[in-house]
Amino acid sequence: MTDDNDNEKAGEPAPVAQRQHRTGLVRVPPALLGSTAFNDAPVPLHISGTRQIHADLFARLDGTRGTHEAAELFQSYMSDVFDISPDFSGSAGADGRKRFRSSYLRLLKGWMFDSNNAEGAVLKGWAESRFGLLPTFHKEPIRRMASEAWAGYLEQKLSTRFHNNRINEQLDLLFEFCQWSVPHLFGPDCAHLTLYRGVNDFEEHHIVETSDSRTACRRTVVLRLNNLVSFSNDRDIAGQFGDHILEARVPCAKLVFFRDLLPRYPFQGEGEYLVVGGDYRVVASIV
Repeated sequence: MTDDNDNEKAGEPAPVAQRQHRTGLVRVPPALLGSTAFNDAPVPLHISGTRQIHADLFARLDGTRGTHEAAELFQSYMSDVFDISPDFSGSAGADGRKRFRSSYLRLLKGWMFDSNNAEGAVLKGWAESRFGLLPTFHKEPIRRMASEAWAGYLEQKLSTRFHNNRINEQLDLLFEFCQWSVPHLFGPDCAHLTLYRGVNDFEEHHIVETSDSRTACRRTVVLRLNNLVSFSNDRDIAGQFGDHILEARVPCAKLVFFRDLLPRYPFQGEGEYLVVGGDYRVVASIV
């Protein structure tokens, strides 16, 4: 594995935009949440007020007889509360005409098509506001707050097309439902999952630290990943997206969405897991 460029970057301070934080809503300081220390010893994360406001939903979820029934209940609740059409189309108004209403389903579909589109910016903006972690990449590296890259991200993040229908509240509920589902799908003692990400280069990821633990084709590094990032649970599938495979122990507390969460929808093709980012210790290897 070549590392000339890596050696130049490793250990250097991250760009300013990657060292700043917002105030989050999960009662864990963003600097800790985005650290390898948190990943090594995670604690549960909950978005303040979400389960209390929607207490009826979670009480009903506790009474379901399986994860499929729970998923159907969640999707029905979201449809009723936010008037979301299950086929991604608009909702009919009083005149019978369908009108666009932003939904978590549409954002997920857009992210999986291209995480650097407007839907991706809205999702990164939600992660920024809830977890306090700023994005490090959107179409290009975001190295400074006063930059074209940051301005482009802001423009798409604040797009009025997607900021209606209480979209952040929808995403809060998606995260909380995901966290409710984790022990039911992976077991009550599951703290981490081993996941994979394929990359062609490290343009998107600032190299925080390298390790002496390495071979000719494997090395351990600490990377600063985007504030919201995709992984796969299948190494072979990850290899289709780049020549280098990043293998990480991802805290279950950082899962936002995964392939078995909503079995009704076709989100399962790539075994994708949507994860809160920050600094991750990964094993990088060549396909």
